Amino acid sequence: MGGNQTSVTEFLLVGFPLTPRMKVLLFGLFSVFYVFTLLGNGVILGLILLDSKLHTPMYFFLSQLATVDIAYACNTVPQMLVNLLSPAQPISFAGCLTQTFLFLIFAHTECLLLVVMSYDRYMAICLPLRYSTIMSWRVCITLAVASWTVGFLLALIHLVLLLPLPFCGPQKVNHFFCEVLAVLKLACADTHLNKVVVFAGAVSVLVGPVSAIVVSYSHILRAVLKIQSAEGRWKAFSTCSSHLGVVGLFYGTAMIMYVGPQHGDPQEQKKYLLLFHSLFNPMLNPLIYSLRNREVNAALRRRLGKGRPS
Repeated sequence: MGGNQTSVTEFLLVGFPLTPRMKVLLFGLFSVFYVFTLLGNGVILGLILLDSKLHTPMYFFLSQLATVDIAYACNTVPQMLVNLLSPAQPISFAGCLTQTFLFLIFAHTECLLLVVMSYDRYMAICLPLRYSTIMSWRVCITLAVASWTVGFLLALIHLVLLLPLPFCGPQKVNHFFCEVLAVLKLACADTHLNKVVVFAGAVSVLVGPVSAIVVSYSHILRAVLKIQSAEGRWKAFSTCSSHLGVVGLFYGTAMIMYVGPQHGDPQEQKKYLLLFHSLFNPMLNPLIYSLRNREVNAALRRRLGKGRPS
């Protein structure tokens, strides 16, 4: 970076144009949401780790999703909370790029994990007799490691293209964290290639996985309709509906941000969508899975029961 004569050594995150009173109010509200995010996903992780009945492929992948959600929130929310309470605090050039890099890792990894989870549901419902053979622990670990590895490599491509760019001012990032497109606007060079790669990457990890999930669930729907017992249909529906709820929240906001048409002020729209994506999605995911999942609720009751004095 020294050879690039980069003059900007730190950035200022603009955040949201709000009154001081509104900032204090949102600080309190977002702090509560942040705590709920950590607690909710932490409880999901703890239950899956401690309860042997949840030691199945579906809950293994759910634990990976909870880990990503915790990392998501920890990467972006603390800096936003600091900036809500005080004048914009500078973030170093290296810190800004690190935040960008980590956000891209977690975003890509979550996309891939949701596809893997839909494949797991497809195997469990459409090929139940072969499920335990195909979805062995070795296969599950391989799929999880592959998701994290591909997410890391895709993020690394963006970082490698971002590092050589010169930044000579202004230093204000029009966002509440160092989002890649917001940072690219501050570069003193042609960023056309970077934007093309961002768009191509968004299409590859959004449109492709969504198509795979739609195909998986079309087969799942046909299989569920063939189940004779009402209890069997309800059990299949409850586990799939939780996953579909998470898929809808994640992919819906992501596709609007990076693939959908732009209207009005796209930068401001993206800020609010990414706020939902980074804060509300990770908080809602454990609620969706716990409210509609009998096994998670049963595991929670067992844990709470053991903790009571006899």
